[in-house]
Amino acid sequence: MSKLRRREALWFYLFASPWIIGFIVFLLGPMIASIYISLTDWDSFTPPKWVGLENYTRLLTEDPVFWKALWNTFYYAAISVPLGLVIGLWLANLLNKQVRARKVFRTLIYLPTLVPLVATAMIFKMVLAPAGPLNDVLGIFHIPGPSWLLEAVWVKPALILLSVWGAGGATVLLLAAMKGIPRELYEAAEVDGASPIRQFWSITVPQLTPIIFFNLIMGLIGAFQVFSQVYILTKGGPNNASQTMVPLLFDEAFSFYHMGYASAISWMLFAVILVFTLLAFRTARRWVFYETEVK
Repeated sequence: MSKLRRREALWFYLFASPWIIGFIVFLLGPMIASIYISLTDWDSFTPPKWVGLENYTRLLTEDPVFWKALWNTFYYAAISVPLGLVIGLWLANLLNKQVRARKVFRTLIYLPTLVPLVATAMIFKMVLAPAGPLNDVLGIFHIPGPSWLLEAVWVKPALILLSVWGAGGATVLLLAAMKGIPRELYEAAEVDGASPIRQFWSITVPQLTPIIFFNLIMGLIGAFQVFSQVYILTKGGPNNASQTMVPLLFDEAFSFYHMGYASAISWMLFAVILVFTLLAFRTARRWVFYETEVK
C-alpha cells in the first residue's frame, strides 16, 4: 500500500479500536469461553471438569424441564410475535388516518414502550390478580375471571397479553413507513376503482413488508429470549407452566451453580434462534418487497 493508504488504514483501526476491543473482550471472548464451559462440569468455585457432550446429552434425553421450557418458549413466540405484528399494523393504519388529536394518540400508543419493563410487570401483576381490575371487568359481563398467574392453563396467555403492551414500537416504525408510500399509487388505484380494503392489501401491505420483516426478526429474537416478565411475575410457575429458556438458564447458572449445564442451554437456545432466523430470511424472498429491486 502507498503511504497515504497505510495512514488511512492506521487511523481507521485507531478509531475502530474501542469497538473492536469491546467486541473481543465482552462478546467474542465470552462466547468462546462458554463453548468450552458447556463441555465441562463447573460450579464457578472449583476447577472445571471435562465431561465432553454429557451436558448436551442430558439436555436432550434426561431433562423434561428443558423440553417443557422449550415448548413454552415456542408457544410464547408463535403467538406473541404474530399478534404483535397484527396489532402494530392495525394501530399504524388507524393513526395514519386524518383524525383529530393524531399526535396525542401516537404519543399514548408509544408511551408504554418507554415504561421500564419491571414497572410494567408489577402493574400487570396487580391487574391480573384474582381480585384485580381485569377480573372485575369480566365480572360485569358475568364471566368468572381466572387466576391468571396461578393457573397453568392461563399463565402463558397472561404473559402474551403483557407482550402486546409493547406493540407501540412496531406501530411507530410501520406508521413511518406508511408516510413514505407514494400518494400516486393510491390515486391510480382509486381511478381503477379499487376499494379502500383492496388498496390496503395491494398497496399498503406490500410496501410495508420490509418493516414487517424487520419487526418479525427482532420479535422472534426477543420472544425466544424472554426473561424479565417470567422471572418477575411467575418465576416459571406454576409447575413450570411458564418456564422458558432464559429463566431456566439463569436458574441453572446462578441458583444451582451448574455453569456448564447452563452454557449448554445457552448454545441450544442460540441454535434454535439461528434456525428460525434463517428460515425467516429464506422465506423473505417470497413475500418481502423492496422498491429498489429489479424484477
